[in-house]
Amino acid sequence: MPSIRILTVDDHPLLREGIAAVLEGHQGLQLVAEASTGEEAIERYREHLPDLTLMDLQMPGMGGIAAIEAIRSEFPEARILVLTTYRGDVQALRAFRAGAQGYLLKSELRKDMLATIHQIMEGKRRIPEEIAQEMAGHAEDDELTPRETQVLTHVARGEANRDVAGALGIAEETVKAHMKSILAKLQANDRTHAVAIALRRGIIEL
Repeated sequence: MPSIRILTVDDHPLLREGIAAVLEGHQGLQLVAEASTGEEAIERYREHLPDLTLMDLQMPGMGGIAAIEAIRSEFPEARILVLTTYRGDVQALRAFRAGAQGYLLKSELRKDMLATIHQIMEGKRRIPEEIAQEMAGHAEDDELTPRETQVLTHVARGEANRDVAGALGIAEETVKAHMKSILAKLQANDRTHAVAIALRRGIIEL
């Protein structure tokens, strides 16, 4: 059987070295290229056309979600496994919508990565059980709109309604209306609670 050719994308050199060490110890897996940014990931993919890409989500410049969308738009058959520290159900949902076939926490890398790679190469999907349960639990929830997400991101930075309004070019009353909607959608008690929920689920990032 030919080797599974792998591209790894992560901005942390030590993580890439760790992945390389795991792959080197297993026959049938070949690391063909590495990238440290989303932009570089697209270039390396075009050059090497790997069988599978291991993609981080949080990187400087173009993030993993945007890189997945770009690669999949150009190469619809691309297989992509997300490796991330983020347990949020919203981040996972965004990754799958972008075209990823698998989602693996970096804490599970040594234990589950090899099995997950083979599952994806067999055409299966893979997501940690805890995140799958979280996604199922929020399946009926109303998603925050892009504007609500912007508002909550500014609130998470400690900005008052007046500051948020000025930054987004909207009225302060509009900010208050958005916050009321956000609290209802997230079932949050107050602004601080809403921010905590949004960070945990991966709705916003700081």
